[in-house]
Amino acid sequence: MSDVSVHTIEACTHGRFLVRVPDVAPPWPLLVGFHGYAETAGDHIEALQTIPGISEWLLVSVQGLHRFYTRKDRVVSSWMTREDRALAIADNIDYVGRVLSRVRSEYQTRDPLVFSGFSQGAAMAYRAAAHYRADALIILAGDVPLDILEDRPVLLPPVLIGRGTRDEWYTEAKEAADRGALAKIDARVDVCIFDGGHEWTDAFRIAAAAALRGARNTQAAHR
Repeated sequence: MSDVSVHTIEACTHGRFLVRVPDVAPPWPLLVGFHGYAETAGDHIEALQTIPGISEWLLVSVQGLHRFYTRKDRVVSSWMTREDRALAIADNIDYVGRVLSRVRSEYQTRDPLVFSGFSQGAAMAYRAAAHYRADALIILAGDVPLDILEDRPVLLPPVLIGRGTRDEWYTEAKEAADRGALAKIDARVDVCIFDGGHEWTDAFRIAAAAALRGARNTQAAHR
């Protein structure tokens, strides 16, 4: 195998995103979310719709570019693997920018813009907020990616972190490490600790609703 070399090349692919239009008249504030590993955009938009007071927000759920089948033959997605990771990060950041441009050209939106992410999608939400100016960041059961700590084009907005007391993946130690890392880059962080596992719960939904209200109130104060 000594004469084998590895090369990469750009390839065009298509991503999928879902949009839920409010019943109220536009323009609408915008909440853009990213699902967890082996989930879909549909899973995440269903979760977003359970947040109290969400009816006036335009909801966008972005699906990971890397689709695969579960053993039950369901099509799901992930955001990346460790292979060619830096290239995948750049592809995904560009993908998010394209989604934002498309949504803003086809729908009447206004500030605030908020990103949300669950589990593996949390890293994508952090990256989106680091590259595209946002007003709040809602994170559930997912950690801060090192790349945004090392290279941040813009400051992060206020961050809400949610963690279940019985979450075996996003542990208390990981949450503490994230809070420390975010403090070093002067991010404002609120934490919601709830009784539960690696999941959405009513306690976190209430905290997310408060974060959305805070983003709207901050925007209103700046007008």
